[in-house]
Amino acid sequence: MIELPTGLPADLVPLSWLIGVWEGTGVIDYPTEDHRYSGEFTQRVSFSHDGGDFLNYSADAWIGAGDDRTRLVGELGYWRLARPLQGADAGPGLLPPRAAAAARTAADVETLRNSENGFDIEAAVVHSDGTSELYLGQIRGPRIDLSTDAVVRPAGAKDYTAATRMYGLVDGHLLWAWDIAALGHDLASHASARLAKVSG
Repeated sequence: MIELPTGLPADLVPLSWLIGVWEGTGVIDYPTEDHRYSGEFTQRVSFSHDGGDFLNYSADAWIGAGDDRTRLVGELGYWRLARPLQGADAGPGLLPPRAAAAARTAADVETLRNSENGFDIEAAVVHSDGTSELYLGQIRGPRIDLSTDAVVRPAGAKDYTAATRMYGLVDGHLLWAWDIAALGHDLASHASARLAKVSG
């Protein structure tokens, strides 16, 4: 059984089951024209918050074990409910809000519920190779479905054009699957993992 944190900003309540550090193993399987990438990996994923209306996200994955362990990727990002821009929102850059922020309530969050009885969400994720992804999707209870709205790559990054990700809470574990369109191929299954909560 997962314990949900209390005292969160109202906008984080639908995402609250993610909060904590998760560790486990997964499988990579992705073919290209001249090579098939496959094997097991270990991963550590963290969702945290610092009082704002978003979750901080970080993930690291490695292939191999012990001294032969090689880092695959590091990711950092922010996950939040999608909502209309308000005068109390800061930005862009360091520009301060134009109005005082009022504490948002559960009733305010309920107005964001979509026609599928879930909430639209946004996730901005930056990879350690400089690739940035903006995901749009929805959360319905303990399931999240995301797909890229934009992928931006630096000149030195490998070809990568689109992705979908699915996250779910199953028997107290965080399960995820990640499909990618990369290296000249259409969207296809890429990796999946099962992670256990180790702190939270």
